[in-house]
Formats: sequence, C-alpha cells, structure tokens
Amino acid sequence: MASKQSTPDASRRSERSRRKIYDAALALVAEVGYPKTTIEGIAARAGVGKQTIYRWWPSKADVLLEAFLDLGDQAAEAAGQVPYAIPDTGDLAADLKGVLRATVDELKDPAFEAPSRALAAEGVVNEELGREFVAKLLLPQLELYVDRLRSAQQAGQVRPDVDPRIALELFVSPLAQRWLQYTGPITYEYTDTLVDYALYGLAPR
Repeated sequence: MASKQSTPDASRRSERSRRKIYDAALALVAEVGYPKTTIEGIAARAGVGKQTIYRWWPSKADVLLEAFLDLGDQAAEAAGQVPYAIPDTGDLAADLKGVLRATVDELKDPAFEAPSRALAAEGVVNEELGREFVAKLLLPQLELYVDRLRSAQQAGQVRPDVDPRIALELFVSPLAQRWLQYTGPITYEYTDTLVDYALYGLAPR
C-alpha cells in the first residue's frame, strides 16, 4: 500500500517566508543603513523572490515597519510580558522609572536602534508612513502612559485637574528628543531624573 503524502501547508510556508523577510530587513538596515537597503537586497538575504515581497508590501519602508513592530512583540513575549504594558504596583514613580529604564535599554540595543531611527527619519519625508508609524507604534505606547497616570489620579497620587496626555510629555518627550538629536547620553540616571522633575516639580519643597 502506497504511503499517503501530506499536502504542503501553504500558510506555514508563507509564515516562514514572512519571518525570513522580517529578519533580512532588520539585519540589512543595521548593517548598511536604511538608504542602502533595497527590496532586492531584502529578497536576496531572505532567499525569496522580490515579487513575493511586493505581493505583501508596497515598499521597503512598509516591510521595515511591520518587521519592527513584530520585533517588539517578540521581545515582550520572550520576557514573559504583555506587549505595551506598564506595571501598576501602586508606586507611580517606581513604575515610570522602571518602564523608562527598559526604554533606555531598548534605545541602546542595535537591533532596535537602527530600524527605529530609520523609520523615524523616513516618517518625516513620507507622510503616509509617518502617520502609520505614529498610529501603530507611538500612540499605543503613549496611551498606556495615559492609563497609568489616570490610575494614579484615581489613587490620589496625581492632581485631578492634570491632563495625563500632556503630563506624559514631561518625561517622554525629552527622552525622545535627546535620543533623536544626540544632545546627551541616554542613561538610567537621566530618565530617573526626568520622572522626579515631572512628578515633584522644580520649586523648593
């Protein structure tokens, strides 16, 4: 009796190809930079035809954005965390310092730094990509800061008249500006100080 051959699983094969394309895009951006990264280069690195990439994404920027979002989800899963989660231990300062220290680690990790800088720069000249970058990456992260600050308001740790969406910029925006413009070192001490200044102000107590 002839052995029964299993039918190839096209979805599994497609997922393997997609994963190889993600890895290739992230690796090339880190190695040669965004301007020199091409669809042809990604395809060759991934071992797929460039038409396979064009079937799923319209440009290298879209490939990189999706690969970068997937990279963040994988890192959170590996660490046993829910993606885009800020802890609520009841100590607002400690929670904010903890998540900002994790952000420092991420910003200094070459695997994250190269694609995130590339996407931030490309988003300035490519409006559609910029909007997608903000909607899919930045806004979900900022909304979690808003949720954590609202929780602190309910616990009486933050004034009820404070707008959480504006307040989060006191520590998130300076960090982003320093990172993007290389105006100073990105350290735990720096982000801890941002939290202290934001929560306790500058006036003598």
